[in-house]
Amino acid sequence: MEDAIPLNSPKLEILRQAVEAGNMTAVETFWQDIRQNGAPLVEPIAGDDQHSLVTFLWQAVDATQAVAVVSNLSGKMGASEPMTRLAPTDLWYKTYILPSDTRETYQFAVAGNHVSDPLNPHQHIFPDDAEVGLTGWVSSVLELPDAPPQPWIKPRPNTPSGQVTLQRVYSQFLNNEYWVWIYTPPGYNRDSAPYGYLLILDGWFYCHLIPTPTILDNLLANGLLPPLIAIMVGHPWDPTRQRDLACYPPFVNFVTQELLPWAQGNYPLTKNPTQIGVVGGSRGGLAAAHLALEHPALFGQVLAQSGAFSWKPEGESEFYWLPRQYAARPPLPLRFYLEAGRFETAIETDFGGEQDFLAASRYMRDVLRAKGYEVHYREFSSGHNPIMWQGTLANGLIALFGRGDANKKDG
Repeated sequence: MEDAIPLNSPKLEILRQAVEAGNMTAVETFWQDIRQNGAPLVEPIAGDDQHSLVTFLWQAVDATQAVAVVSNLSGKMGASEPMTRLAPTDLWYKTYILPSDTRETYQFAVAGNHVSDPLNPHQHIFPDDAEVGLTGWVSSVLELPDAPPQPWIKPRPNTPSGQVTLQRVYSQFLNNEYWVWIYTPPGYNRDSAPYGYLLILDGWFYCHLIPTPTILDNLLANGLLPPLIAIMVGHPWDPTRQRDLACYPPFVNFVTQELLPWAQGNYPLTKNPTQIGVVGGSRGGLAAAHLALEHPALFGQVLAQSGAFSWKPEGESEFYWLPRQYAARPPLPLRFYLEAGRFETAIETDFGGEQDFLAASRYMRDVLRAKGYEVHYREFSSGHNPIMWQGTLANGLIALFGRGDANKKDG
């Protein structure tokens, strides 16, 4: 009999050897340890303090024939990667070598269902939305020891809270009604001097998955931001979203000729573009940079989280349409915060199959800097995922509007 190939995980290798020696009680001892300490199993790598061995574990029932890890860890969004059974036990496993600052969500694919990890109490909840018939789901969170802190995402006792109101604004340009969440800061006064503000695309997303109002409350309370109003527009489940956020002129007209005039008629908003930001993630990041390019007199600050900058219009063969527009035009009075995840290298799109969003953000950064723009740029060990964006949003806001640094230096 040939010797078995040693497993990557030292603890699993010890267990395998015990099982091969006939010590099946070692399996229950192993599971007891995991139940006590939680999963996934995280182990150091000798001589490498920048990475960790991360082993996902599933305790199966007798009928289980296959289990997979569903995550962004391979770079492909929502990839399903098969696990291996440690025969003849009930243990299924898959080991990754990951940066020690990784933060990512995952599920298991078992018997046709996607489920969270019962051995990991740290969860991320995608909420139900009865208005659009959306049934939410629960993912588990992998958070390695060096993952950047996210100190601003939870409400704090004795910290004043702003107010959020939901409005509906109809667009004649688009023949569509848009949901608009308006955040006003603590102490808001309709008769005060004009407020700086944020136009945030995918408003539902930034209210329900990224706790933007709480983040703004906490940053304001800590003196890191001035009072800002946030105009959060759009629902990610609107069937027109993909069209609207793809540098679509009628949507630009809606924002600049309908939405902003409506907001300015109802709230004391500044007209100084240096105090106005446009924010978006994914395709919303693309749209944010496009709005600023077309209307620099309205928006002076651009915050794009994992922007879809490789996008191209239908019928064109060359990708990176928006970076090419910036390269071709004279520099504008704009400042940028861009970021992307190291596990965003194969994102499925409707404009060209799988796209490398990490490379796209780096390309956009390089184009802008070559034109002389001020660009704050960061990368993180995560995928195309709000679990990281909720923490890094504060970095972008502070870089563009603030008086300090939420975490670390820009790259």
